Amino acid sequence: MLRLGLRGALGWARSCRLPGPGWSGGAGGALRLQETGDGRSVYSPLVQTTRGYARPVKRRKQVFTSHLDDLPPTMMKKDYANVPIIDKVDDVVKRLLSLEMASQREKVKIKVQQLIEKVRRSPSDNGSFEVQTAILTAKIQTHQEHLQMHPKDKSNRRRMLMAIDRRRKLLKYLRRTRYETFEHTCKQLGIQYMLPPPYCRRMTRRWAAKKAFCLKVFNEVQKLKAPERLKQRREWQAKARAAKKLTLQSEGTSV
Repeated sequence: MLRLGLRGALGWARSCRLPGPGWSGGAGGALRLQETGDGRSVYSPLVQTTRGYARPVKRRKQVFTSHLDDLPPTMMKKDYANVPIIDKVDDVVKRLLSLEMASQREKVKIKVQQLIEKVRRSPSDNGSFEVQTAILTAKIQTHQEHLQMHPKDKSNRRRMLMAIDRRRKLLKYLRRTRYETFEHTCKQLGIQYMLPPPYCRRMTRRWAAKKAFCLKVFNEVQKLKAPERLKQRREWQAKARAAKKLTLQSEGTSV
């Protein structure tokens, strides 16, 4: 683009025969750049404008919020949080074992543990539907943050969609069986559950003709089975009358 712009500017200058500052006329009307005493080339305002147009624009990097920002940097890592000797070590060692020097994977572990503590049924609960939902929620949030910075990562997007589908199934089961637990889980984890849309099939001529044919066949079958059903119903009624008569006779003999 810069080469085309410079070529167009040179052609316009040759046609106008108006050498600007920094240009000198040569043999045949050609224009050349003038050099200053220190060896620098001086460009005309037109060429400078062309160069400015072709210069790439610097974009500012967007700053994304993370679900790990609420973790304090002085918190110890998960593997060293419950060590009794951790209070006696040096400040430098504490800093090395804190979240300030931890990787994102270690921070995600602590975040998962915090979410599990909000919804677990008992201290020994590690595999209930609520705990699985909390683990999947932390994974989904991590995948979403990664996709904000790398939107073309298809494998990460596929894993995120699989986790969302798995969490939707767990929440659907909780909503059907224990609605109070479902509401508590959604409230603690900040999940906004949306009902799936009703099934809607597009109406076509082929589908309408097939449905009409199926209804016609069903009605014909019901007509053919009607005499047999009537006979069966009469047999049941006769058996019921006979059983009732026997019970009345047994009651009369006992009296």
